[in-house]
Amino acid sequence: MGPSRRAFGVAALSTLVVAGCGRGDGLPEPQGKNYIDGDGSIVQWGPDERRDPVEFTGTAVDGSTIELSQYRGEVVVLNAWYAGCAPCRAEARDLEAVWQEYSGRDVQFLGINTRDTAAIADSFQRSFGITYPSILDADSGTAMLALRTYSVQATPTTLVLDAEGRVAARASGIVRRLDLSGMLDDAGAAPAPEGAPA
Repeated sequence: MGPSRRAFGVAALSTLVVAGCGRGDGLPEPQGKNYIDGDGSIVQWGPDERRDPVEFTGTAVDGSTIELSQYRGEVVVLNAWYAGCAPCRAEARDLEAVWQEYSGRDVQFLGINTRDTAAIADSFQRSFGITYPSILDADSGTAMLALRTYSVQATPTTLVLDAEGRVAARASGIVRRLDLSGMLDDAGAAPAPEGAPA
């Protein structure tokens, strides 16, 4: 799919989500234009082009401490999001679906919440059935600072790290399920078990 068609799809999906979000979930109203639009582009770096491993430590929504280095040896998905971001809502269930699909394949997902309190982030995760952890980065900005060289201006932005902790791919804006699966495979996720659904 060319860039113009992909960007159109992202815009259309975002509009549908804003129009279709019902209230009563305890989450902030979707903030239609209070974020930088991603253009749907995906950039990938080959093994010889990747920079030093990314390092940061953050406090998870449940209060635990997460060091990114604890996931060395696994392919890691980092997804920058916040609860009032309509595109973040649009992609949330697809992210969870890919997380479930790649369970047991040396893959770890980690959200980076850039604006919310623990209570709001937790409400979002429960509302959308998100089971992978997220850290709260609004106060410290530690994670986003560590990722500053990768142009993480759009919300959402998804980065895929290889098993050495180096950024292998970046999706700006909503990431589609098949695109994310391809990014994970290219970064070195373990093959699906025999007989697993394609």
